Amino acid sequence: MAVRGVRGATTVEADDAALIHAAARELMEEILRRNQIADFDDVISAVFTTTVDLVSAFPAEAARAIGMNQVPLLCATEIPVAGAMPRCIRVLLHINSDRTPKEIEHVYLREAQKLRPDLKSAQ
Repeated sequence: MAVRGVRGATTVEADDAALIHAAARELMEEILRRNQIADFDDVISAVFTTTVDLVSAFPAEAARAIGMNQVPLLCATEIPVAGAMPRCIRVLLHINSDRTPKEIEHVYLREAQKLRPDLKSAQ
């Protein structure tokens, strides 16, 4: 097995804790499903970022809610680049996997699909 990184992003309509938790949960569940990660023992860690306009909740709480209680999770603020997509939640998940880098599916949902139109998983 090798250590692989899985990227994902999504957006929310407003800075609201329930919306942030729901979107982060949807994103995590889709990453896990598409990459056939059924055992959290294969998850090494996750780094979540949010744009500066999202301050109502930690997206990592959604990972805890689906059972990632032993996985190290970190939240940070994305750098505020002019013109960047607003109300965006990103994640970098580190996993142990037998998949090759080309077999990893990065997941971009909602408006975040525009960030990576080159990826099949963003469509």
